[in-house]
Amino acid sequence: MASFRVLPRALSDSTFLRVYVLLALALVMIFALALLAVTAVDKVRRQHYQEQIAEAPMTLFGAQLEALPRARRDDWLREQSARLGIQLSLHEMGDSPLGYFDRARLESGQTLVRQIEAGGWVLHRRLAGDAPRLLRVELASLGENQLMGLARQLGEWLMAVPPERRAARLERLRSGVIQLQLTESPPEGLAPERLATLGDTEVVVRLLPQRWAMSLYLQLSSAEGGRQWVEVGPLYAFEPLPVSLLLLLLLLLLAMLAVIIYLIVRGVEARMARLELAATRIAAGRLDTRVKVEGNDFLSRLGMALNGMATQVQSLLSGQQEMIRAVSHELRTPVARIRFAAQMVEDMTDDPGIRRHLQGIDADITELDDLVDEILTYARLGSESANGVTLETSLVDCRAMVERVIEALHPLHVHLSLGLAPGDEVEAAAESRYLQRALQNLVANACRHAHGRVVIRLHGEPRLVRIDVEDDGPGVPVARRSEIFKPFARLDDSRARHSGGYGLGLSIVQKVMAWHGGSVMVDASPVLGGARFTLLLPQRAAARED
Repeated sequence: MASFRVLPRALSDSTFLRVYVLLALALVMIFALALLAVTAVDKVRRQHYQEQIAEAPMTLFGAQLEALPRARRDDWLREQSARLGIQLSLHEMGDSPLGYFDRARLESGQTLVRQIEAGGWVLHRRLAGDAPRLLRVELASLGENQLMGLARQLGEWLMAVPPERRAARLERLRSGVIQLQLTESPPEGLAPERLATLGDTEVVVRLLPQRWAMSLYLQLSSAEGGRQWVEVGPLYAFEPLPVSLLLLLLLLLLAMLAVIIYLIVRGVEARMARLELAATRIAAGRLDTRVKVEGNDFLSRLGMALNGMATQVQSLLSGQQEMIRAVSHELRTPVARIRFAAQMVEDMTDDPGIRRHLQGIDADITELDDLVDEILTYARLGSESANGVTLETSLVDCRAMVERVIEALHPLHVHLSLGLAPGDEVEAAAESRYLQRALQNLVANACRHAHGRVVIRLHGEPRLVRIDVEDDGPGVPVARRSEIFKPFARLDDSRARHSGGYGLGLSIVQKVMAWHGGSVMVDASPVLGGARFTLLLPQRAAARED
């Protein structure tokens, strides 16, 4: 009993074992369906074969009964029952326990064949007339006695009419299985002396072992002394399903198996795809992303581990950002006191040397204030991105935004040529305040390192907005291009502390673009020869159409 309790747990804890078990169950189910399909098709074909075989003798019995007076029918049925070794009887249609569809088939002139539990068959056929009745035939088996008797009865029925009407009677008895033909030539292979001894309605049987079939021949005479032969058959034995039909069923079942295996594997793949998507979002900084955990198998445990990792990283990052914000806010108070004290000292003295030093102190305080603002901005961007805060985007006129940035920075860099390259109007779906901050940081960085010229270019594409900021400065070495976006990163050459900046501007640009789902990159300017910083901002089609 313990093994039965362990197995379900093993299935719930192992994804791949569950997949294997499901595939095995699918194979068993497909095998069972194959057996069921073959059995059902074979049963229908056998039923149809039996009804086709019974069609001719039941039509013969019905035609003979319909030609008899009602008073003679019961005696005729008893005679034929004794002669053929079968049970024939007449019943009222309402007395037979038949279903709706069976009655409908009888009404259309078909013959019903049902196998009984004790062995043998029961045949039904409706007789035409003012008061329709049901002919019922019971037989335990179909042997030589019944075959010969039915053939002789066929011959007697044909002998009762002139030769010219016999073909019409045979036509009434034809079915899909039994073929009847009236011919003037005797059967092949029959010795002449045997032909001479044959009498009317005597039966000759010809076996066709290579085809698993046989044919019956009846000799009929006419008043003019001529002879006719009735060929019944060939009667073929019931054949199992043909190879073509079995192949078709096999292909259908293989297709079903393929669909079932696809659904099973697709379920596992979908769960793995969700894990991949969650890991990708977490790697992109969306630390609020969580995986929906279902069950206790390998993939579920992997999802729980991924959720725990994201929670831990989010907690550590949140603590770090809270500390940065707290330290930055705490720095403002002493900085404000220093600024206030410096202003008081400046108001109390007229010494040019002291005033010059106080102005330097004030400049350092202003630089420190700006650094605190940069740190707070960087911490706020990291917190909002990690906590999954959704951007409230709107359509931004990029040319107007660039002109505002140029207007703000040009007075600080009057020695430079700062301009916007001509082009078409470009609109972008973005958060206008953060996008302008990112662009302003790039332009300010270019102005600090340019020798004489800074150019901004806009490129609008169907699903992308590109903003290039180029300068004619020394550029960024290829080996250092991946480092300059790290916080407080500085180059050792001309992009050093004397050129200004705090090492957070480009980091803030990268945070803003990542929050928008875009990116920032740097390469060499093909026109000015310095550095070219590029903002790539993806656009959804619906947002651009609005």
